[in-house]
Amino acid sequence: MSKGEQTREHILQRAAEVFSERGFFGTSMNDLVRATGLEKGGIYNHFRSKEQLALEAFDYSYWLVSHRIKTAVQAADLPIERLRAFVAAFASQVEQPLLPGGCPVLNTAVEADDAHPALRERVYGVVQEWTGLLAEMVRDGQAQGALRRDVEPETVATVVVAALEGGIMLAKLMQQREVMRRVVAHLSDYLEQLRTR
Repeated sequence: MSKGEQTREHILQRAAEVFSERGFFGTSMNDLVRATGLEKGGIYNHFRSKEQLALEAFDYSYWLVSHRIKTAVQAADLPIERLRAFVAAFASQVEQPLLPGGCPVLNTAVEADDAHPALRERVYGVVQEWTGLLAEMVRDGQAQGALRRDVEPETVATVVVAALEGGIMLAKLMQQREVMRRVVAHLSDYLEQLRTR
């Protein structure tokens, strides 16, 4: 990796932390200068605008979360274990956050709804990817005869993602990790009901 590539990676990592904690609108270029140890010109040498940096920092943040989830899912064998692995890896953002400020997807979704369409579009894509992955896991389990055929894969996926993101939000708001543990326990029971009998 060249020195320029290393600098760009450093900027992305530090910016991802700042944006995750402060949000796009709460982050100034001076915050990014302090976090990276670079001058504004050094940052703009690699990113043409704060918006471009925010989008790429979001992509980097999402990659971190996604990598954790996909690694856990790939390590599981049975369909129900893969679904539980997704839930556990996702929920681990509360106990073992990859970035300060919690889930970067939730944080960005809350802030970027109508105020920053490009970031909103990125978040929408991530949620679509997560629900798509979960729905695919349910369909695979149904095809193997391990999961009930009378459940709608997209509904299961939507319920799981909504419960997880809602649990992260409440755990953060209430400053109580136990909230997320309750959500995980409930989802575990819910997923157990998907097994064929």
